[in-house]
Amino acid sequence: MAPQIRIEKNFHSGLEEVLQDVIKTGFWPSTYVSDPTPPPGYHWHNIEVHGYCMEGNTWIGCGETGEKLSIEPGDKLIIPSGALHIEGESDGPVTYVVTIPDTRSHAEAFQLLPPDHPDRPLD
Repeated sequence: MAPQIRIEKNFHSGLEEVLQDVIKTGFWPSTYVSDPTPPPGYHWHNIEVHGYCMEGNTWIGCGETGEKLSIEPGDKLIIPSGALHIEGESDGPVTYVVTIPDTRSHAEAFQLLPPDHPDRPLD
C-alpha cells in the first residue's frame, strides 16, 4: 500500500512544544505561510515533511482514500515521501512550522510531483 498522510490532532500548544519535537525528530525547520489559493491538484513529494499548524484552518485530501482531513492550530501533519495528497483551499493564511529531514531548498523539497511519476514509492 502506498504511504498515507496523517494528522495528529492537538499535538502541540505552541512554538515551544513544536521546537521540542523538532529537536526530537532531528528535522530541519522553517516557516511557511500558505495564502489562500486554489488547490494545486493531487501530487507527492520525494521527502518526508512534518507540518505544525500554528495559525489558520484548512484541510488536506488523502490521495489514497479520498478523505478530507481538517487542519487547525495545534495539529501536526505528517506527509511521508510518496504520499499522494492535495492541499485544501482556506479562507485566510495558514501558518506552519515545516520540517524536513535534511537541508535542501524549498523549491527542491516541495516540488509537486505528479501521481504517475515513475519514481513514486508505492510501499
